[in-house]
Amino acid sequence: MKASNINFRHLYYFWVVAKEGGVTAAAKRLGVAVQTISMQIAQLEQSLGKSLLAPQGRRLVLTEAGQTALGYADQIFLLGEQMQEALADADLGNSMRLNVGISDSLPKLTAYRLLEAALHLPQKVRLSCHDGKFESLLADLALHKFDVVLTDRPVSSTSLRVFSHPLGEGQIMLFGLPALAERYLPDFPASLNGAPLLLPTRNNALRGRLDQWFELQGVRPEIAGEFEDSALLKTFGRTGLGLFPAPSALAPDIEAQFNSVPVGEISQVREQFFAISTEMKIRHPAVEAILASAQQAL
Repeated sequence: MKASNINFRHLYYFWVVAKEGGVTAAAKRLGVAVQTISMQIAQLEQSLGKSLLAPQGRRLVLTEAGQTALGYADQIFLLGEQMQEALADADLGNSMRLNVGISDSLPKLTAYRLLEAALHLPQKVRLSCHDGKFESLLADLALHKFDVVLTDRPVSSTSLRVFSHPLGEGQIMLFGLPALAERYLPDFPASLNGAPLLLPTRNNALRGRLDQWFELQGVRPEIAGEFEDSALLKTFGRTGLGLFPAPSALAPDIEAQFNSVPVGEISQVREQFFAISTEMKIRHPAVEAILASAQQAL
């Protein structure tokens, strides 16, 4: 079969169905009838000579051929999006786009500090930032949807061809509203026994190091809340619900934005930061600037 035999509208409908998880949701997104999508996917399957979707209960699942087709469709329609972005950027003159994935566990103030270097380049940079789960961001990075992913952990063993670039690390402190900080500041860290704490969830790289430190200090704080999103954690900290950890380098920003002051340094616990890319050697000028200035920023 020749590529010219593929109807790319049919392929696009299949791609949307796979992304939306069903024909009904895809029809709603595309603004067409369910029957129209079903008919065009049937025509696509007929032209390919393969079944791409199979019923499983009340929903459709991808067949093995459908999984393969989806991988190629991802690349095809991603290229289409990149073409539109490139054409749009051409109208903006001397500027470059930087697409960044930011792990939801990375402090947003840290993300800003890291990205700030890219904003001071001679050439204007247009930032496009997307927040999400670590694994989801890596998958999109592998599809070249991002130029770089900023996160708090390196890539472990994975089938994706992506590479970790250390940016540095920062000392961790506990912060809280002034009244709360004043209560637990004396005799720190022993004062943390029974203290209300807001912590990252257990899938966060920092959480394991914090739990180990509490155990070494012989204190058992009261966990008042656990959060996947670091910004949400600090927002609850601003209400006085509990003390919360954050990089000590961000102390002025945390006081200004969350009205919270340091309680004490969590000795020997440091948060690490990484840039993840699809290349062993970074080539994007803005990402190079981020790597070069990261140590000073943190």
